[in-house]
Amino acid sequence: MPAAALQLAPAGAPSGAAVMARAAGENFPVAARLLAPRHRRALLAVYGFARLADELGDELDGDRLAALDWLADELDRAYAGRARTPLLISLQSALDECKLPREPFVRLIEANRMDQRVTRYETWEQLRGYCRLSANPVGELVLAIFELHTPERVRLSDSVCTGLQLAEHLQDIGEDRRRGRFYIPREDMERLGSLRATLEFEVERARKLLWVAAPLAASIPQWRPKLAIAAFAGGGLAALEQIERAGCEALADCRSRRSAIGGVPSASGRQRARWLARVLRRSRSASP
Repeated sequence: MPAAALQLAPAGAPSGAAVMARAAGENFPVAARLLAPRHRRALLAVYGFARLADELGDELDGDRLAALDWLADELDRAYAGRARTPLLISLQSALDECKLPREPFVRLIEANRMDQRVTRYETWEQLRGYCRLSANPVGELVLAIFELHTPERVRLSDSVCTGLQLAEHLQDIGEDRRRGRFYIPREDMERLGSLRATLEFEVERARKLLWVAAPLAASIPQWRPKLAIAAFAGGGLAALEQIERAGCEALADCRSRRSAIGGVPSASGRQRARWLARVLRRSRSASP
């Protein structure tokens, strides 16, 4: 990142290159590789913004709320055509080209503000409310990029994105614990009696949410966005498979991400492709 851009960002904020370097192993940009260049650029710009918001809310040493306020101001500048940092300049181009709504980006920032205030969720409804801020806006933006935004598709997309977020929480349970956060509803723990049983329940809950991708894909006539949406869901389903392979009991005991005790490695490309194919097969018999 140029020195002038670094001076604009909060101290300790990651560079645009560092943020995008994480793209290789994550589900969202992997699916973007299937797309035409115009759509791929826009999706990666959305990914960069969402990833930066997470980095500021999770990793920054210093005043994270102030850093998130800075990002909100940079978002306003991007919508005004005056972006100054590389990630926001890329986003500005996507905003201009795809006419993306501002409100989903605002919710992504608010999710990270919430992470500074809330460390535990009592009920599934509370956690799902968090997912409406942290995950569902990404699905709305994806639909907007493809010009497929309808109320019914948004409803289906919200389910898929909530499932993806839940799968990520399950994968990152050790890392989140070190940050003092626990994204498993307390009511489920109390009802099921053990973390292992609760994790098994949450895996199945996430899987049901992700399978809603089948009717969503069925509603989309163009093959590229259909394939991308199936790939998003397939990546989440592959992650759940990895969680089950790691063993929920071991995962319940983990203290660090991808440690020898309960770490969950990323799903392989072959696993993602296999689950993508399953989503597409199910979409053929699903009602749009």
